[in-house]
Amino acid sequence: MSTYKEIRGLKVRDYTTNPDNPIEGQLWYNTTDNVARYRIPNTLSSWRTANSLNTARRGLGGTGASNSAALAFGGFENNPPTRPVVTESYNGTNWTEVNDLNTGRNHLGAAGTYTSALAFGGETPITAVTESWSGSAWTEVNDLNTARASISGGGADNTAVIGFGGETPGSTAQALTELWNGSSWTEIADLNTARARGSGNGTTTSALFYSGTPSSPKLANTESWNGSAWTEVNDLNTARDEGGSGTAGDNTAALFFGGRNASDAKVAITELWNGTSWSEQNDLPTANFENAGSGTTTSALNFGGAIDPSTTLTGGTQEWTLNAPVGAWTTSTSVNTGRYAAASAGANAEAALYYGGTTPPVSALTEQWNGSSWTEVADLNTARDGISGNGTYTSALGYGQDNPARSGKTESWAGSSWTEVSDLNTERRQGGGLGADNESALAFGGENPSTDNIADTEQWNGSSWTEVNNLNTARLNIVGTGIVTAGIAVGGRVVPPGSLKSETEQWNGSTWTEVGDINTARYYSYGSKFTYDDSFISGGAEPPLSAKTELWDGVSWAETTDMNTARQSGGSAGTQSGGLIYSGGAPSVSDVEEWSSTSNTDKTISTD
Repeated sequence: MSTYKEIRGLKVRDYTTNPDNPIEGQLWYNTTDNVARYRIPNTLSSWRTANSLNTARRGLGGTGASNSAALAFGGFENNPPTRPVVTESYNGTNWTEVNDLNTGRNHLGAAGTYTSALAFGGETPITAVTESWSGSAWTEVNDLNTARASISGGGADNTAVIGFGGETPGSTAQALTELWNGSSWTEIADLNTARARGSGNGTTTSALFYSGTPSSPKLANTESWNGSAWTEVNDLNTARDEGGSGTAGDNTAALFFGGRNASDAKVAITELWNGTSWSEQNDLPTANFENAGSGTTTSALNFGGAIDPSTTLTGGTQEWTLNAPVGAWTTSTSVNTGRYAAASAGANAEAALYYGGTTPPVSALTEQWNGSSWTEVADLNTARDGISGNGTYTSALGYGQDNPARSGKTESWAGSSWTEVSDLNTERRQGGGLGADNESALAFGGENPSTDNIADTEQWNGSSWTEVNNLNTARLNIVGTGIVTAGIAVGGRVVPPGSLKSETEQWNGSTWTEVGDINTARYYSYGSKFTYDDSFISGGAEPPLSAKTELWDGVSWAETTDMNTARQSGGSAGTQSGGLIYSGGAPSVSDVEEWSSTSNTDKTISTD
């Protein structure tokens, strides 16, 4: 660690107190506390949901060096019981079917990248078959010396692979290790602990093997390969088998996720290896096992697997990012009157509008935010809650209502007053809305007087509403972000029976398309307003009330820092870089939180 004397050579500035707003990377010396400090950005390692495999399956193989390029192959399907030959390639956004394996199998070994991979062993029943992937097709090459299923491996490409562990017929766990040189397999030094259904990663000279089972107990054992021998190193925190792992890297870095614990229960646990020990990280969004993975400790994928081995398989895909910069929520000036089931508008965190809702009673109140304070302005013409809205603090629209009755009533805000304009074609409450101003808007979903959930979508042209293509999933308590040519509709619920929705649908100006789900299903959430590919969703009810925040990048959702106060059904404005959440319920709260896309921590370097 650097000493202050050494740091002084960098001409570090002295302060009697810490600077008011140091920039990222700034270094200073506090003469009162007698310490040197520097500012670093806060980071978070997390999973986010991405687009699913085309074929849901378990016990599949996976290879790849990052979360933007991967290969998935083989596995097992339940209905009907099938070992598919399907191979899919991931480009960072979507999975695409490519040329099939020659031999369908599950519990197979896998190593390499999405352009150069090896598939070896597996269950057809148990086989020694080895296939090499060239980037476009699989070719059968020389078999393993010993047929095995549930085998693990590592390797940089299809010319140099190490395969270890597994089980022979009769479920006999093996300690065998074999080395592939591009043309044939050679037996080399055995593992210290025979086992199958473990996970591994690395290269022919530097690999790691962890978890597994010899027959019935789950293992936490970790072994490190140095090119000539296996050495026992520190165990996992949780013993398990049948998990997924990042396949690239070496014996100094590994990522392990999912699997089944000692009670055979599926887990969402993620652990990170730093070359010395394992540390627990943020869990997978969904617990599963017999899943596959690819990538490294910094950039990885989890895909496929089983939620229940006999009934529910998944093609779900999640992307892992290590130490991504994270934002923070800070307390701001409260609204004058706390309320919920209200509508809001606002392009950024410095200018917003909040109108209608219930305290209770039902309110017509409108408040305007100027970046520092809330001011009561002209009321709505009709007091109502369950209202939807869009626009800015100077040009907004409010439509629909719950109390005193379902309505299609629409009002337009021009910066100083509300004017009643043409009604919606479908009366509704608690629907979603998006749009840039009072001249263009999209209203969707909700609940009408005769139907519990509706998918109806209407577009506003400045003078009237026109029915356009419906949502794919009818629901209410839905949130929308974006404009009439590009937006998303997120979450919500279906009543009865009251099930929560995680679906995200994307609007392209004419139709809705289902895209990546939010990580946590919920309703009554808050959302940013204008830019659909720079959106955030926060709060809502799961139930209970939620403080969770997720960010949308145009493809998938990523969990980030929670709000300070869990809440639902209030107002919001802004984007991922600078947003605002205000009021909500229930019961009514008046507090406000501001979002910044980055946050920082001041670290002490040395003391004297």
